[in-house]
Amino acid sequence: KYLYGKLFELPSILSFQTNYLFMKKCVLQRPVAPIPQQWLTSMLTMVPQSLMEGRELVVQKLKEEVIEDYEKNMKRFMVRTVLKKPDVKGLEDEEEAPLPVLPLGLDFSSPWHKSFAHAKKKILSNLNIVHPTMKTLLDFGYASFSSFLLMDFSSYRSKGPTDCDSLEADVSLSCSKAEDTILHIWYQRVIGLFSQKALTGIKLHQVDSFYNSVAVLMSNQVKELLTRTIEAFVKIFDSEERSCLPLFKMTLILDENNKGFYPSFQRLEEAILSVVNHVGQTLQNIQTVHSWLMGGTTTLDAELPSHTVVWATSELKKYIRDNLEGPKAYFENYVERYGWLVDGTAETQVERFEAEEHSFDEYT
Repeated sequence: KYLYGKLFELPSILSFQTNYLFMKKCVLQRPVAPIPQQWLTSMLTMVPQSLMEGRELVVQKLKEEVIEDYEKNMKRFMVRTVLKKPDVKGLEDEEEAPLPVLPLGLDFSSPWHKSFAHAKKKILSNLNIVHPTMKTLLDFGYASFSSFLLMDFSSYRSKGPTDCDSLEADVSLSCSKAEDTILHIWYQRVIGLFSQKALTGIKLHQVDSFYNSVAVLMSNQVKELLTRTIEAFVKIFDSEERSCLPLFKMTLILDENNKGFYPSFQRLEEAILSVVNHVGQTLQNIQTVHSWLMGGTTTLDAELPSHTVVWATSELKKYIRDNLEGPKAYFENYVERYGWLVDGTAETQVERFEAEEHSFDEYT
């Protein structure tokens, strides 16, 4: 009787297994809607451009990985949603992907529109960055700074060899001109914006908070401009960008038995590092909008972040050291071959020769 019962159950179990595996195969072979291209484009826009340059193959590989992962998870989701695995022997190893869960903090089990509308109203009344005037201010900053640097470093090499004093004077003049341009275009537009009805919807007790937000936004825009300028300057010394590497005049001098380059390597390094200082001193006296309107003297916090200065100084010193290996080797070879002519060795040999007796041919 026991054996008869087991033999009776066997066709049923095999049927469940076969049906489930067949249906699962059919579901997995069902076409899946491809991931929308705008999703991939939106993902890539959030990646800084500096990380994208020169890494096209890596980016393409990551896109393919995202597409593959999307399709795989969509198929697993369809299997879990469409089919229910029967509780029979032989299917224990059939893995089931867990169903996606809602993001933490979102609960749609009860009406939400009223609380959503209330939260939106609170945001609009307290989050200053969503105010229409702030959007206009962001647009001004983007239009003025997105493709602008305090100076064009890419043209330095085409100008030919320069000296340290000329470099410092050129950088100082360029920063001064750029500052005048920014103050006459961007800053005047900002002041013009707030001279009109820019505080629509702002309550009296929120005015100070609103102007503080304006000051922070303007500070961030100026700091970002200064940082990009420093990054562009550091980049031209990279060995991979030799097409833009500046040329400096270096003279080999002999001064009272002292041999060396003029300017010295230390002076050259100081001149190059001074560019960071010149950039950091630019746009440091811009009045806040509230101060300008009220006749005060408060200025924006536009100081370069300390970590940017430390990074730029460290990178420039490394690049300067690497690029001066050639001149140093040339100088050492020159001293090795001709240094004896000026360090007293040749003079001693002449005096000793004159003090000795030699033949006419030897004197000749």
